[in-house]
Amino acid sequence: MSKVFDAAEVAKHNSAESCWVVLYGKVYDVTDFMSSHPGGVKAILRLAGADATEEYDPIHPPGTLEENLKPEALLGTIDPKTLPKPTADEQSQGESEGPPPMEALFNLDEIEQVATKQVSRKAWAYYYSASDDLTTKRFNTEVYRSILLRPRVFIDVAKCDLSTSVVGHKIGLPIFVAPAAMARLGHPAGEAGIAEACRSFGAMQVISNNASMSPEQIVENAASDQVFGWQLYVQVDRKKSEAMLARINKLKAIKYIVLTLDAPVPGKREDDLRSDSTASKLPVSSSAVAKKEEAADTLPDGTPVPKEGGGGVGAQLFAGTECSLTWKETLPWLAKHTDLPIILKGLQAHEDAYLASQHTPQVKGIILSNHGGRALDTAPPAINTLLEIRKYCPEVLEKLEVWVDGGVRRGTDVVKALCLGAKAVGIGRPALWGLGAGGVAGVQRTLEILADETRTCMQLLGVEKVEDLGPQHINTRIVEQQIYDGPSQLGGLVSQLRAKL
Repeated sequence: MSKVFDAAEVAKHNSAESCWVVLYGKVYDVTDFMSSHPGGVKAILRLAGADATEEYDPIHPPGTLEENLKPEALLGTIDPKTLPKPTADEQSQGESEGPPPMEALFNLDEIEQVATKQVSRKAWAYYYSASDDLTTKRFNTEVYRSILLRPRVFIDVAKCDLSTSVVGHKIGLPIFVAPAAMARLGHPAGEAGIAEACRSFGAMQVISNNASMSPEQIVENAASDQVFGWQLYVQVDRKKSEAMLARINKLKAIKYIVLTLDAPVPGKREDDLRSDSTASKLPVSSSAVAKKEEAADTLPDGTPVPKEGGGGVGAQLFAGTECSLTWKETLPWLAKHTDLPIILKGLQAHEDAYLASQHTPQVKGIILSNHGGRALDTAPPAINTLLEIRKYCPEVLEKLEVWVDGGVRRGTDVVKALCLGAKAVGIGRPALWGLGAGGVAGVQRTLEILADETRTCMQLLGVEKVEDLGPQHINTRIVEQQIYDGPSQLGGLVSQLRAKL
């Protein structure tokens, strides 16, 4: 029979020498696992001797425990009667007035405001945060306001059609959900809820490598023609990435791989860092607290215990990610493990867009992105990079599909990107805020608002079809002043590429 532990007994095991945690009412000894924990040692030590379920559940897909812990790590169960009752303050923190009807929200800013009141402080900090001074995050949105539209009149626009195609698949909207991690932090429906909302509009979804649900769960109820992509962060332990690619290859709903390149290391996200604290859910004596804070320099296996803070959710998710990818090595490795089309995400300079165009047909497209301003602050918005490509190497737009993401808050933003040659426009945070505001209905409302605004904008411009949008419908003179104006390095790149092939 399974042993039943008293909460106070579990609380004593709260150090690097002996680390126990409670998950879903079960007691686990994770001492030997800490050194290999993808989120780092600190993330576990902060919860040593505590009930970690509330922290663990929203960010780990089912099966994670079974995949990472040996059977003998399960020690028994916790006696629920020994757990402390929530205080009045804790109860009030979990209670909210509830969101208004989603149809009462008329733009994405209002949805974000409602979500901010509904989600936990930890979820808000992770979703909202961006690097350093948030300059790039703000500029991602502001740049669209500097592009002017050029409406035409006396044109029949009664049958405006938002459908388009990407990598050979038809989609109902030119708007896709970009890879946004940890959706269940904001709402239990998680990434599967986002998929349900996308199904209603024929919209495309790129599933995050760090999704809080398994890819199988997310696509389980997808429509037969629903289009998904899978985001890949290559791991230092390549076998883990190869095993995941083998799983993805079996899922017919997933049509391509998005190799993410814009964040080889995590940016400094200060709002996320400030939220990086966890209170113990089990009673701990003052001596035990002191012991926990005076953690050993090394784990039992000799692994050093970092003295700095945990780094927030964002930094923890990047643990184990490979930061030494190259054109020469990574794409051939990827070709050995999947035949799916490759989309390269995170390009921020025309030179890299040009290089990507030299790797067709394996590489089918690129996503111009600065990781939502979460990697390098003062990096250029995607629109600036798109204009840079049009200036230096416009032929890229003929060889590859170019998508953009970052800062989109209006249908007019979507149209402006499409006019410059983007095939699809991604939203990340807005999908998470929609989920946090109203679950599936909140994401549906987010897509509905953007779709309606996009359709209205196209009709007022005098355009019936997405493919008919072009540079003639916009004025980008203000933004063009900010485009890179240095010497082109394309000639040298061509020579280097030929020498390596």
